[in-house]
Amino acid sequence: MKLSFTLLATTVVGGVAFNSVPTTFTPSARTLSRSLKSLISLDGSRRRQKYASRTKWVNARMGSEAVSDVEAVSSGLMTNESGLEYVKLVKGESSAEVYLFGGVVTSYKDMEGTEFIAVRPDAKMDGSKPISGGLSHCWPQFGPGEIQQHGFARNVNWTVKSMSESTLELEMAPSDYSKEMWDKEFLCTFSVNLENDKLVTKMLVDNKGEDSFDFQAALHSYFSVSSLDNLEISGSFEGKDFLNKMVGDEGEIQTEDRTAITISEEYDRVYTGVNDPVLKDVGTGKSLSVLNTAGYEDTVLWNPYGNEGMGYNNFVCVESVKFNPVTLDGGQSWVGDMTLKPEKI
Repeated sequence: MKLSFTLLATTVVGGVAFNSVPTTFTPSARTLSRSLKSLISLDGSRRRQKYASRTKWVNARMGSEAVSDVEAVSSGLMTNESGLEYVKLVKGESSAEVYLFGGVVTSYKDMEGTEFIAVRPDAKMDGSKPISGGLSHCWPQFGPGEIQQHGFARNVNWTVKSMSESTLELEMAPSDYSKEMWDKEFLCTFSVNLENDKLVTKMLVDNKGEDSFDFQAALHSYFSVSSLDNLEISGSFEGKDFLNKMVGDEGEIQTEDRTAITISEEYDRVYTGVNDPVLKDVGTGKSLSVLNTAGYEDTVLWNPYGNEGMGYNNFVCVESVKFNPVTLDGGQSWVGDMTLKPEKI
């Protein structure tokens, strides 16, 4: 495809679509990727300059307490203190943050400023290891197996395909690193759409080759809670079998007899056939529905109860999972749709 870089710059800053135009220069895919990233970074820098200008203007007239209001409307590509890039999305008074490293959503705040996603206090935010928290991708493997724990999607850099103030689309393609452990022709696309009253995510897996491959998929989701004592998790758990990994060396199949689950011990449980969990936190007065409408069929509950270093009392993992492997034929696609919908209790 032949692209005008003038048009490319205009497109990235203003929206998403690319158009083909005549030009005498035909950039390679790698060049386009670097140019796109550079332009998005430039756009993010301009946004930060505008933010600094707005901050100075507001402080001069209203005092430093107004800075938080200015920050609330700042969006775009940003960099944390350790140099990792992330995208901040804003829609009205709600916001979200998504790191390119791992393609992980690390923050979702509703219109009232309540944070629903947790990042552990022991998390490394410098790219030295996967981020411990957020909506973390376990792909193409969940848990231990033939390749490294939880696969590789959570510890590689995803590429920005498109973005706006409230939407983001990331891509992950094979690399030399991934091919060493899993040599398949794939393309993963992860989109995040921030709406006024919910956060919508979509994981799309394309088999770009001719041969089929198998994979598992999960969002290892960390949710913020005021305290485990204030939390209950409801859904279609009652009467369902689950694998309790905390019993014996290989776990034990048990049957859930509760309609609402509370956590007062270390948890690592795989509930197959349950994909409708709702977290109710009386401490915040809000509930969070995890709406798995496609792909994710199972739920994993995990909490390292008693581990102060991990901050166990202020988060719970309620993971959206496709536990039984998917066999994807050449040219076929798989979709995992997960939406977070907060409400008042």
